[in-house]
Amino acid sequence: MITFVWAEDENGLIGSKGDLPWHLPADMHFFKKVTLTGDVVMGRKTLESIPNPPLKNRENYVLTSKKSLDFKGGVICHSKEDVLEKTRHSKKPLHVIGGVSLFELFKNDVDRLYRTVIHETFKGETYMPAIDYSQFELIEEEEGAIDSKNKHPHTFQIYKRK
Repeated sequence: MITFVWAEDENGLIGSKGDLPWHLPADMHFFKKVTLTGDVVMGRKTLESIPNPPLKNRENYVLTSKKSLDFKGGVICHSKEDVLEKTRHSKKPLHVIGGVSLFELFKNDVDRLYRTVIHETFKGETYMPAIDYSQFELIEEEEGAIDSKNKHPHTFQIYKRK
């Protein structure tokens, strides 16, 4: 099973200068809870945005065209086919966690979407590629709690492919 895991604002913004444009610990908790169920695949820029990689307790695959990338603690792949071949025998979900080019690359293969919608707008330059939600069914939705650490209204959504 292939999933997408991401957070976006009301306009589909997912990043600003290689980072998240918001601080929302509840989303980080949701991300961790989901991705600990399987392995993750990310692009090089997403890898570089993670403090102290690799993500612990899950296999980390990095899809990059850079032949010289050195990444201890994970598996380097140079094509979608390479990722699919290396994960072929795994019974765990493969969670695509970014960036935009990976979401584009896997959009016809994704089975489940784990989306956090932050009900505000932020400044940034990186947007989630369009997803045809008519191909998916919303199976779970939960409003996130607003508190002193989570100041932005947000909703967690899970979709499965029809």
